[in-house]
Amino acid sequence: MRPSKPFEALKAQLGPLKPGPEPSTPEPKKIPGAPHAAERLTVRFERAGHAGKTVTVVEGPALRHAKLPEIAREIARALGVGARVQGMDLHVQGDQCARLLPWLTQRGFTDVRRGN
Repeated sequence: MRPSKPFEALKAQLGPLKPGPEPSTPEPKKIPGAPHAAERLTVRFERAGHAGKTVTVVEGPALRHAKLPEIAREIARALGVGARVQGMDLHVQGDQCARLLPWLTQRGFTDVRRGN
């Protein structure tokens, strides 16, 4: 007959375990252009002109100093959505306002507002 708790005997033989290392939280990567991040950014969503699909638009003066293609790639990778540059704005697939606000704040943009 097999014991109902097979690891109890092994636990008694090993004794107490040492505590493991503390988990480390990596510092979020700052977006190029962060020195100008005190300028305003507006995050809003729209459907007009996108064949009825919802698109989240990030716009504002803080983006004019930033490397937009690099930011779009980071957003796409971090949030798992499509992101592209259109003019001086960033367009992200879907209604991602709630996810983009904290993401942009963590990367050094301080005045991030939700539009609409």
